[in-house]
Parts: sequence; C-alpha cells; structure tokens
Amino acid sequence: MNLSDHGVLLRPILTEKTTFGIEVLNAYVFEVHPSANKIQIRKAVETLFDVKVTKVNVRNRKGKRKRVGRSVGYGKDTKHAVVTLAAGDKLEIY
Repeated sequence: MNLSDHGVLLRPILTEKTTFGIEVLNAYVFEVHPSANKIQIRKAVETLFDVKVTKVNVRNRKGKRKRVGRSVGYGKDTKHAVVTLAAGDKLEIY
C-alpha cells in the first residue's frame, strides 16, 4: 500500500506517560495507519517536521471489550509509534 506522508501519521498521543517521554527521552508517540511500517513512519516524521529520527518502535493495541446490556462489542484496534529524535531536535506540535 502506498501511503503519503500525511496518511501515515494520524494523530499525536498525549498522556501523562507520553509527556514524560517527551521531556526525558525526547520520544514522541503517534497513532499511525495500521499498515504503516517503521521505514514509512520514519520518513513521514522526518519530512513533515524537518527533524532527524534515531529510532522508531511500534506497538499494536487491541481494542477494548465494550458491553451495553447483553450485547458485546469491541473498540477499534490501533497502532502506536514511539519516535525517538536526535539530541537537540524538538517537535512543536503541542
């Protein structure tokens, strides 16, 4: 599948844990397209934000089970990418 740079990154993830990663590890977390690989994610971040990426880690998250009365459903599965930047680089997306 041929994804454009804008189609790879869906949204940044902002939680207490990811904010700690930004401050201490210089690592940013994005929700990415389910079929995107590490090479596409690295290229998208480098071209969109003009920074140097040193490492990309990917984690797949299963959707949580939801129940309403007797019926059971599931939330959507997501894919998160933890992108570590080179020393001195920062993203001004927040």
